[in-house]
Amino acid sequence: MRVVLSAWGSRGDVEPLAALAVRLRELGVESRVCAPPDEEFAALLAGVGVPLVPLGPAVRSVVTGSRPPTAADAFRLAAELVAARFETLTAAAAGCDALLAAGLMPAGARSVAEKLGIPYVYACFHAFGLPSRHFAPGARPGKASSPEETDLKVLWEEDAQRVNALYGGALGRHRESIGLPPVSNVRDRVFTDRPWLAADPVLAPWRDMTDLDLVQTGAWILPDERPLPEELEAYLGAGAPPVYVGFGSMAAHLPPDLARVAVEAVRARGHRVLLSRGWADLAPIDDRDDCFAVGEVNQQALFGRVAAVVHHGGAGTTTAAARAGAPQVVVPQIVDQPHWAARVAGLGIGAAHDGPAPTAGSLAAALGTALAPATRARARTVAGTIRTDGAAVAARLLLDAVRR
Repeated sequence: MRVVLSAWGSRGDVEPLAALAVRLRELGVESRVCAPPDEEFAALLAGVGVPLVPLGPAVRSVVTGSRPPTAADAFRLAAELVAARFETLTAAAAGCDALLAAGLMPAGARSVAEKLGIPYVYACFHAFGLPSRHFAPGARPGKASSPEETDLKVLWEEDAQRVNALYGGALGRHRESIGLPPVSNVRDRVFTDRPWLAADPVLAPWRDMTDLDLVQTGAWILPDERPLPEELEAYLGAGAPPVYVGFGSMAAHLPPDLARVAVEAVRARGHRVLLSRGWADLAPIDDRDDCFAVGEVNQQALFGRVAAVVHHGGAGTTTAAARAGAPQVVVPQIVDQPHWAARVAGLGIGAAHDGPAPTAGSLAAALGTALAPATRARARTVAGTIRTDGAAVAARLLLDAVRR
């Protein structure tokens, strides 16, 4: 039995597919992952023995340019990704038994599965972009939702039209080229009536988040056995646990002085700093020995050894920190991240910074909450509730879908 797993997006979109592929292999199912051709994604998948089929442009080339992507860039990328899915997935899924798609709006993936006559599953890593009667598209938690269901319905219809504008033309042309009829609502067709939610039930309860019939599997966590680099081990052992600061692939959205702000805020709280360079290439601001910078490392091994984790609020980092029992400060930048920030604060396992551009003072204040003994105690309690079997659950569900 063979399946294709597909996503275009950041590491947080690709690594869960690697976790699922590993669990599928344990059940005797061969899988291949169609994902962006970024070097780190290729290395990630090669490390667990899963083939990478390059899909679309490298994500890093899109988000780390000299300027943030424009609306025109978004329209060009949408058409490019639709074309890539029809070409790449059609070839990769030939002779396969199922296709699962995740990541940035995978328009075209279901059409390929439809043409090949195989089951299609849409999986998401949060429920915040799914149609709902309870909050508006893109709403920050508790701030932009309307109490009027009719108003929310209009807003979600407008959201569907926005997705149609981005993807509909290219999708219609490619469907016509393979003999399939037009699609009137791209977004809803991608999502299906029963999408899978690959997120932890404690961190991401979905009731009242959407009207769709979600199947929540738990987060798809890839076990990481890599040792920490010797230089990092030496830094960790040279003093009290540092505060980790990392913003992953958020290079296009971060304030230019974030490294300075973060270092000054952590120092103001009397802690050492551990900077994760990420795609923004964060670096120490001086040569003092209380700040150390690292590249991509094993967060599962690291987060249990830091005083707190300051991050952007990606699903993967939020889950990794919560699982390690590390207090968090979330400085949300885009999309789902304000919701993760609100959840971290609501659970009492950290603080949500108000807005994407902190000052040294505002970040130090948030760190005050995260570093409080009560927050650390609560974070350790919640850590014991985080599920680790999500990928195994999803693998069994996918196998069942093929057998039906």
